[in-house]
Amino acid sequence: MRKLTDAEQEKIKLLTKNQVSLTLIEPTQNGLKKSIMDATGSVRSFLKSENIHDYDQQLQGPNHKIIIPTIIHTGFEIIKSQASLYRPITKSGDPRIWFYKMTKIAEANDIIAIAFFDDSFQIFNLTQLDIEVLINSSIQNPLQDLIKEINNTQNEVAFELLGMLRKIANAGPIPSMVNADTSVGRTLETALGIDINSSKQPDYKGIELKSFRNSRTNRKNLFAQVPDWKLSKFKSSAEILDNFGYERDDDFKLYCTVSAITRNSQGLNLRIDSDIKQLIENSDKPEVGDFVVWTLDKLHNRLKSKHKETFWVEAESTRINDREHFQYKLVEHTKKPITSQFDLLIEQGIITLDHLIKRNSKGKVVEKGPLFKIKPKGIELLFPPSERYDLMT
Repeated sequence: MRKLTDAEQEKIKLLTKNQVSLTLIEPTQNGLKKSIMDATGSVRSFLKSENIHDYDQQLQGPNHKIIIPTIIHTGFEIIKSQASLYRPITKSGDPRIWFYKMTKIAEANDIIAIAFFDDSFQIFNLTQLDIEVLINSSIQNPLQDLIKEINNTQNEVAFELLGMLRKIANAGPIPSMVNADTSVGRTLETALGIDINSSKQPDYKGIELKSFRNSRTNRKNLFAQVPDWKLSKFKSSAEILDNFGYERDDDFKLYCTVSAITRNSQGLNLRIDSDIKQLIENSDKPEVGDFVVWTLDKLHNRLKSKHKETFWVEAESTRINDREHFQYKLVEHTKKPITSQFDLLIEQGIITLDHLIKRNSKGKVVEKGPLFKIKPKGIELLFPPSERYDLMT
């Protein structure tokens, strides 16, 4: 694909700000003439991640062609069309895509935006259409209607959850369920009727809940992810514990924070190797050196799946009758983390890693992490602009 113009980049930013997920494709002169376009890697990735179509599962030949309804936006009107997704019998069956009637709205090397809503592709010529004018127009138009519907759909669950949180907040401080650091989250999830479990899936209808006490110095949990043991020198959490653990309160444990900007007291630090796309944990012991790795692709995917949409719920902690109580007060609502920022924030020490490994009295090694955590100031760097809600209003 050719380099985007500044104007095209601004249009994408505007659509992203309005919660329109999209991918891009550039028709060539030959493609327009033959009514055929390659489904590029970014297009295939978009279709798969949005659960629209998986070319890897599609057989070759015309009998396996998939037809999907399509709306072509031309400004103040639309053209009803169809898209065909197929793999030809020839060669290796390179994925193809075509939008019928494309030639009515596109010239060679225009940039076409592809979105998906209401079981249909929604496409528009990013090069030619004045997106800002259409969105802000006093005259109703199909693009305005599309964005309004997308926002209503996207926000439906969020508004439902927000209403439940406000009801909980207005009932006053809630007694803590347990005497533990994690009680602020467990107490809220119980109040919402959410089962406490170790699932990696978001907590409430696709929305992740992250609760924290209102000390602004607290790091916030992003997700837990074990290393890729197959690629690592060490093959288990027990091996990490045996090499770096210590005796404390009748336990043998390794509870520590690991950063990319400094070594901790155990001599551990993190390093990103961009060439091989890995996050590496290293020891200053010469005989150990690099001992575990995570692939950046795996970490990016965990971040995207865990925090596609997140409510960061701030609580005020007070003690009533010698028991901790929580007054949930504020919500920061984030969406769609910027995965490229994840690597930078690790390198800057804003995202760190916590080991929480312990050998219990029966000799069994328990690992509660490794937990990837982010400093409060990092939230606005990892996510696009967020919404803040006062639960007491």
